[in-house]
Amino acid sequence: MRNADIATTSRARELRQKPSNAERLLWGALRGRRLGAYKFVRQAPIGPFFADFLCRAHMLIVEVDGATHSTEEQISYDRRREAFLRGLGYRVVRVGNTEIYEYLEGVVETIFAALRAEV
Repeated sequence: MRNADIATTSRARELRQKPSNAERLLWGALRGRRLGAYKFVRQAPIGPFFADFLCRAHMLIVEVDGATHSTEEQISYDRRREAFLRGLGYRVVRVGNTEIYEYLEGVVETIFAALRAEV
């Protein structure tokens, strides 16, 4: 991991070993350059946060949101987190678990469109 300390590296490994079902499904579509030859990594540390999926070359983060992301506290946290990441130049695409389960192809198309629509 790029400039990560031992604790950060350990936490990222732990997150990669225990993905949610939605993350597992989406990773199946993104891994190994399966999406237009774009390279993604999982649980990449960025500052104090971990990006669920990151395409470094195109500064695109894909965040997978479960049911817990609907509370006021979590929404506020997500806004602060996203502002921090955008401040570093990253673009953030948020997708819900339900979207992945019910319409994985559409989620992948949305990610592909975001990659192609570089700012």
